[in-house]
Amino acid sequence: MIREHERVALIVDLPEYQLKAGDVGVVVMIHGDHEGYELEIFSADGYTLDVVTVEGDQVRPVSRRDVLHVRQLSQA
Repeated sequence: MIREHERVALIVDLPEYQLKAGDVGVVVMIHGDHEGYELEIFSADGYTLDVVTVEGDQVRPVSRRDVLHVRQLSQA
């Protein structure tokens, strides 16, 4: 079960936020019985990029076997 302040990975692209499957966020709020989450998305150096709302089936917990990857957001 996903908890507040836990890191999660997107499992879908969210083009409206320039986010891709595999991007990592931190849960800052849980909606209902885990139907959805508010995620804070950070840059690699710790700055908040956005806070987004996702459905429960759009994320999964980060595991010890996950490898992080860096990419740059395109300019809007």
